[in-house]
Amino acid sequence: MTNRVAVIFPGQGSQCPGMAVDVAASSPPARECFERASAVLGYDLLTRVANAGENELRDTRLSQPAIFTANVALYRAAESLGLVPVVSAGHSFGEYCSLTIAGALGFEDAVRLVNERAMAMGEAADEAPGSMAAVIGLEEEAVDRLCRQVREQTGLRVDIGNLNTPTQIVVSGDSLAVHAVYEAAKEAGAKRVRVLNVSGAWHSPLMASATERFAAAVARTELQLPAWTVISNVTGRPYRSTAEIRKCLVASLCARVRWHEAAVALVGYDVDLIVECGASEVLTPMMKRLPQAAGRRVAHVGDAEDLARLQATLTRESV
Repeated sequence: MTNRVAVIFPGQGSQCPGMAVDVAASSPPARECFERASAVLGYDLLTRVANAGENELRDTRLSQPAIFTANVALYRAAESLGLVPVVSAGHSFGEYCSLTIAGALGFEDAVRLVNERAMAMGEAADEAPGSMAAVIGLEEEAVDRLCRQVREQTGLRVDIGNLNTPTQIVVSGDSLAVHAVYEAAKEAGAKRVRVLNVSGAWHSPLMASATERFAAAVARTELQLPAWTVISNVTGRPYRSTAEIRKCLVASLCARVRWHEAAVALVGYDVDLIVECGASEVLTPMMKRLPQAAGRRVAHVGDAEDLARLQATLTRESV
């Protein structure tokens, strides 16, 4: 019987048209998430998500509140099947979902904070346009060296933004610099390099101008210690205080996402089942390849069919 569950949430780049709409149609707890978010945002988020195309959803001002709400809605639908986590983590701003389901953030407060984050980052991206690219097949030291070489050669800004796995690393910065790293990584033997579907250089110095505005929003938001373990993707360690949560939420605008460290820490809680709640299957493949997660079941919940499969799994394991 499964009795130790971990829940993980993806961040930007996981959006897709119509995300969680079918689940909201069949699950009252999921639909309520969209209704409550709409009341805070001042527009019908469910209708917006149902009708928005890929380009509209790519804009961080919509994608962040939409992804947050869809992720939590998917979790609430899964929770209604009997899912009870002991630990949670989120990739990048997916962490807001973890803090919300664990009670550290109230839902409405989380929507306001995510929306403020989106607005601040959107303004920063307008002021300093940039991009991100995933480098697959090179280790951190090699990618760090390529970024340093490009910075020295061009005077532009580029650095590691995400450490997803030891050999899946995202670079972030000025678009020309990211493109230079893209080409250099291919020449250095990377298995694959791809530009990410985001509208700015997240987790890079280009987001510095968003920090002051967002820090003020974090300072006025009420926080509690989470009811269960939530692992920070800034430090890769569990949160121990609300002061630490505040510090990391602000730092995460420019800091590296240490997802690999967070994932290893999460598995260390001796979980039986790891469930990713998000429109796209982003973290599930990485968790399945994580050596420390060998023998753990990993499931993805992104639509009504996924929920049905999870229900069947939970039913079998409760017998």
